[in-house]
Amino acid sequence: MITSKDIKGVIAAIATPFKDNEDLDLQGLGKLTRHLIDCGVDGIMAVGGTGEFPHLDREEKKTAIEVISKEAKGNVPVIANTSACSTREALQLMEDARQAGADAAIMVPPYYFVLDDSALFYHFKTLAEAKLLPVVVYNNPLYTGNPMGPSLLAELMEIPNIIGLKQSQTDMGQLVEVIRLTKKESSLCTGIDSQFFPSLMIGAKGIYSTAASVIPGKMKKIYTLYLEGKIEEAKTLHIAIQVLNRFLEYDPGYVSPAKEALRMLGLPAGPVRRPMPELTEKQKEGLKQALKAIGEL
Repeated sequence: MITSKDIKGVIAAIATPFKDNEDLDLQGLGKLTRHLIDCGVDGIMAVGGTGEFPHLDREEKKTAIEVISKEAKGNVPVIANTSACSTREALQLMEDARQAGADAAIMVPPYYFVLDDSALFYHFKTLAEAKLLPVVVYNNPLYTGNPMGPSLLAELMEIPNIIGLKQSQTDMGQLVEVIRLTKKESSLCTGIDSQFFPSLMIGAKGIYSTAASVIPGKMKKIYTLYLEGKIEEAKTLHIAIQVLNRFLEYDPGYVSPAKEALRMLGLPAGPVRRPMPELTEKQKEGLKQALKAIGEL
């Protein structure tokens, strides 16, 4: 089983390609997985938000994880999203992911019902103690409605079999505080592309990245430059790709821009699943110009 030391660098939050009728495009998914690995990503997050997990049924999730794991085995770890509203269902999805070949499971806290810290702690503790897969906690309060503060996150990192964190919190100071409070060896990463370089500078281990599904080479270059101590070069590249990152965050949402960008680059993507809207013509043109500005088109 992998440990926290195995999760670092650029972890691509892979899109889930669909055919025109919105069925899974398994051949396209395999091709996209191989492309990301060839471009040097350090891991793949399967069926996450970028992968449209709320619009996939249980069997589709398992099948997608199987395809990704088959392509990635022996190359990079696969961290499969197993988020669910109940602890019971999350355990079922973790077992599916284990059978499908995933190396770890990542999940947001349960959503819809508002839960206090003790309920959230119990949820993740139960998942970790099941020992189906190593667990990565995913804090994404904008989408879940159940924010987890630095004290709770640091406490969760102490639980055996919880090996890391994806922190998608716009207040970067909270990531700094989690890093300060966490004593156990853990893979503490940002989940926001515009935070990548600054998060590395304050001790984060890497990023779970939508941008890495679109421009994996450039995201990996930032990480490589950072590791080589070429800080100014890493910062310059990070700022340069911000023209694209602004499309891949929260306005107009990140899934439709990511898939449109993949289509523009000739990579498998297909449509988003309804009711997710496609980009407007104005948004498409802006995205096209952003890709041109960073030399991708």
